[in-house]
Amino acid sequence: MKAENGTKRCEWCLSDPIYIRYHDEEWGVPIHDDRKLFEFLILEGAQAGLSWLTILKRRQGYREAFCDFEVEKVAKLGERDVQRLLKNTAIIRNEGKIRAALSNAQAFIKIREEFGSFDAYSWRFVEGSPIINGRRHISELPATSRESDAFSKDLKRRGFKFVGPTIMYSHMQAVGMVNDHLVTCFRHKHLSQTPHD
Repeated sequence: MKAENGTKRCEWCLSDPIYIRYHDEEWGVPIHDDRKLFEFLILEGAQAGLSWLTILKRRQGYREAFCDFEVEKVAKLGERDVQRLLKNTAIIRNEGKIRAALSNAQAFIKIREEFGSFDAYSWRFVEGSPIINGRRHISELPATSRESDAFSKDLKRRGFKFVGPTIMYSHMQAVGMVNDHLVTCFRHKHLSQTPHD
């Protein structure tokens, strides 16, 4: 439970070294790069009904299967690619999730065309700055929020799939739109003090 400097980590990450590294280096760090935002959108959708650790262990497989998350390339994948991906044991072979990744790529591009970037579009839901929560216990972490509800509703209106409010709250936590590190965790203070663009 304790990091190298003797301070504590969030409890949820303690079961696996991959989880710990993700928690320490990525979770809750604000992301403003469209490729990374697309990556997390695809991974969060793939995670639906599964553990996040299951997806993290297949992350490299997803990068290779989905063109290193270059959205323009993913948007051009067709039926032959869907059938190929359904045989790919390095990813979750769920046809609905695979098809959603392709159609979401096309919808992602439309958002970029409208707003200039997916970054500019998505960060509007938190008024451009991370929401910094002050929770003390893992039981206090919500499944959704007013912001994730609005984010989800708008994405669905734009044709996205596997973007329900719970998935989008997880996405917001992952990309730093929400800082949900517990206040006892060494990362909470660090991320709260880090200046953000």
